[in-house]
This record gives sequence, structure tokens and C-alpha cells, in this order.
Amino acid sequence: MAQLFFKYGAMNSGKSIEILKVAHNYEEQGKSVILMTSILDTRSGHGKIVSRMGLNRDAIALKDDSNVFEIVKEKNPNAACVLIDECEFMTKDQVLQATQVVDDLGIPVMTFGLKNDFKNELFEGTKYLLLYADKLEEMKTICWFCTKKATMNMRMANGKPVYDGEQISIGGNEMYYPVCRRHYNHPPMLDEN
Repeated sequence: MAQLFFKYGAMNSGKSIEILKVAHNYEEQGKSVILMTSILDTRSGHGKIVSRMGLNRDAIALKDDSNVFEIVKEKNPNAACVLIDECEFMTKDQVLQATQVVDDLGIPVMTFGLKNDFKNELFEGTKYLLLYADKLEEMKTICWFCTKKATMNMRMANGKPVYDGEQISIGGNEMYYPVCRRHYNHPPMLDEN
């Protein structure tokens, strides 16, 4: 029975490598997958799923007005699975379209992304995936500053934490650290310059 999965974690929790692993496992068995990611993630160009370990794949770049259900119907309505990276950037409509893929086409949809932003607010996609997903799975990583589980994302600028600003600012390790709640609220001094 097809289901909608939401696999979430802080930065550096292995979400992109996991989606690439899942795609490989399906394809190694001769089963087709449809890969999607947000057009907002421009770190490696549009339409790319790239892990920090260097593995990458082309993917359909979702815009705000992209219709997930129509893309799947057009691309391959018999796909074995739909895999969506950076799902926090999905719109409410796209989450509902993903449920249509599951319910009407019988294709499992696995989404991978952040639960919360650097201000500890939910992204739109995250909010609706938490509401509509059949299965939730936390992907774990450790705090940048200690060995506790990281549950938050700290935005950095000039070696200092940033707690205000636009919700979306694309970056990697140079800009975001996975942190535990304690270090989010009481970060160690990083750079005295």
C-alpha cells in the first residue's frame, strides 16, 4: 500500500545521501523512480540533488506553481516511487498533490527535508507534511558543538549566530550548523574577531 513519507532532520543529517541511496536501491532492481527537488536550492545548480559526500543526480526542479501530481502523471504514472528532496520548500498545494499521487496513482512518495528553519519556525512544506504524511521519520545527526542530538539549525554570519531575517537563505556548512537546543540558545563563542 502506497504511503506519503516525511523524513526530516537538521542540516547534515544525511537527507540527500539517503534519497540518493533509496533511488539507487529501486533502480538496481529495475524499478523506475521520479526525483524532484526545489528550484530554490541553487548550491549546485537547478534540478540537482547533491550530497555533502559528493554524490549527485539530476532531478525535476519544482517551482511554486509546479504540480507534483501532473508531473508524475506526465513523466511516469507507473513509477515505483517518487522521491522529493528539499521538501520544506513545497507549498501546501504541492503537499496535497503528493497525497494525490499516493491515493489516486498508488505510488509511494518519500519526501526529505528540514523540519524547522533557523528561527525554529516550520516551513510551509514541513507544516503540511507533518499534517498529511502517513509516516514520519527523524534522521539524526549530532550538534556542531557537542555530542547531543541536533534538532535545530543555526544560521551563522561572520562567525556569529543570526536569529532574524528572511526564512529562506540557501547555504551549506559555511552558513548553517546543526545544533542541540542548549547550544541554539547558548552558542559558544566562535570567532572573537
